[in-house]
Amino acid sequence: MKTATIDNVQLVLSNPVSADQEWIGLQEPLRQLMACWLTVADNDVPLVPRITGYPGIGKTTLAIAAARRRGQAVYIMQCTSDTRPEDLLVTPVLSEKGTIAYHASPLLTAVITGGIAILDEGNRMAEKSWASLAGLFDHRRMVESVVAGIIVGAHREFRAAVTMNEDSSTFEIPDYIMSRLQPGIALGFPGREDEMAILSYNLPFCDEEVLGMCVDFLQRAHALDLPYSVRDGINAIRYTLKQRASSPEQPAGGLFENAIRQILGDEALDLDSLVAKRRSSGENLPSMNLGDFFFPNDDPLNPDAPEDDSR
Repeated sequence: MKTATIDNVQLVLSNPVSADQEWIGLQEPLRQLMACWLTVADNDVPLVPRITGYPGIGKTTLAIAAARRRGQAVYIMQCTSDTRPEDLLVTPVLSEKGTIAYHASPLLTAVITGGIAILDEGNRMAEKSWASLAGLFDHRRMVESVVAGIIVGAHREFRAAVTMNEDSSTFEIPDYIMSRLQPGIALGFPGREDEMAILSYNLPFCDEEVLGMCVDFLQRAHALDLPYSVRDGINAIRYTLKQRASSPEQPAGGLFENAIRQILGDEALDLDSLVAKRRSSGENLPSMNLGDFFFPNDDPLNPDAPEDDSR
């Protein structure tokens, strides 16, 4: 158990994650993230980027891989809708001796020791919790724990990144916080070769036939802009292989189809119909304003009509 003492308050530090993950695929997002964490002068400070994309697309893996390249310990803080400010920093714990022990969160441990903190799914966290980190993610590089009654200045090597999912179960982060989480690094779906390499890396015991079926399915889904990810593919392959081990007489194609049905639902077996259904229900349609109901897009009376340069 490692500890640190700040202003006569002893803190029990968190342990870093042990994952040693390799980044496979497009190198540009990795280059951008590494650039954010550089400093170009003695008085320069690193940036705190936000990594955005669909769930299961590899945002956390990207951050871990970048931290490993820098040779720094990685600490992951899982953000939820009920994450409190004190959860992000210091939690008091009653010890066996009846005394209060102060436990530093993974984030605060990274701040103290000079590690890299990943705030995972940051836009699931409410504004009150984000407000406690405002001073940490700007030029001040410090944070105050009301619970422990201490102010902690960030280690010079401390770095951070925030991952954000693109779905409806998230909070809107206030502008004063978003201005500190810059720049945005958008992570898209991988191409066929990269997706095959990612699946092979994570599932080295899988045969080419099942890998090929999964890549075909995922690439078709990506082309239709459906949110099925590499994580979904890994789960589908694992379940397919487990089914085949228990029923070796069953064809791989049928087992994979059953895996998709049970993991993603019946609708995932007919991607074209799923897209048509979503479009008919109004999903993925362009936004409209009141003027669109009364005037064509190019009508001068429509507030959003393009300007006529000839006038």
